[in-house]
Amino acid sequence: MHATKLIVPGLSFGAGPISISVSGFVERTDTAASYPSATLANEMDAAVWTAIGLLAATSLGTLFYLGSRIDALASRMDARFDRVDARFDHMEGRFDALASRLDAHLDRHAT
Repeated sequence: MHATKLIVPGLSFGAGPISISVSGFVERTDTAASYPSATLANEMDAAVWTAIGLLAATSLGTLFYLGSRIDALASRMDARFDRVDARFDHMEGRFDALASRLDAHLDRHAT
């Protein structure tokens, strides 16, 4: 049995998926009232590309924003690490002084 093919200008129904030719609708001026609504495909393409553009712009903006935040965090961490290093250097000096006092005390009692 053969499949019946419905022929409508701009539309083709077959064994596979439905295909819509938007250019067939746009070029015609004497079509029925429902045919101009097929130009929604062009408007949908514009909406999809707008959404893609907004998503890309948002992603790039977020990337640059987070990059600047990470750089600021790194500079703050470097400043804090420098302070901690200075504190450890100070403590190291105190321990060296204490070790020399202990050595002097032990030398005094060893003899």
